[in-house]
Amino acid sequence: GGYLAGRLRTKWVNIHTDEVYFRDTAHGFLVWAVGLVIAAAFLASAATSMVGGGAQLGAITSGKATSNQADGQASDPNEYFINKLFRSDRPVPESNDASMRAEAGSIFANALRQKDIPAPDKTYLARLVATRTGLSQTDAEQRVSDVLTQARQAADTARKAIAHSLYWTFLALLIGAFCASFAATIGGKQRDRVVVI
Repeated sequence: GGYLAGRLRTKWVNIHTDEVYFRDTAHGFLVWAVGLVIAAAFLASAATSMVGGGAQLGAITSGKATSNQADGQASDPNEYFINKLFRSDRPVPESNDASMRAEAGSIFANALRQKDIPAPDKTYLARLVATRTGLSQTDAEQRVSDVLTQARQAADTARKAIAHSLYWTFLALLIGAFCASFAATIGGKQRDRVVVI
């Protein structure tokens, strides 16, 4: 795009060479910027469609389509860790423990935001785990500590992956801007060498 912007522009006759070079560079950068905006809008639209379609498909396959649409709730990223807390070796009759899981989820989310889980929250969460799974209080506290550590490691891994991808995205955008500007100057030089017959 930058090359075409420099090549197709009309030739300036009475302008200094440095000014021509600057204008070609600016035209190449502007073409890159417009292309970036269009690409970002297209990718955002495609990503929204894919996420919406994937969420709808996931809700239908799990049998929760009506409840998720009625509640308007998205999937909880800590749901796996909360389920891991309440796993039991002995079969327990299915009970509606949604409020207990929601409370444990809010405690978990607060613990992940802070550096460490407060002692009263840890004790209370261990008591909930012991009640639901039949573990002793010390085993339940150990499970809470282990699962919280795993959740923190997963969150740190995701955070690092996002940071690395943002660094590489920035570098790629910077290289793209430079290449478009440089290509516009090449196109401008070729345009200026054309002899009008």
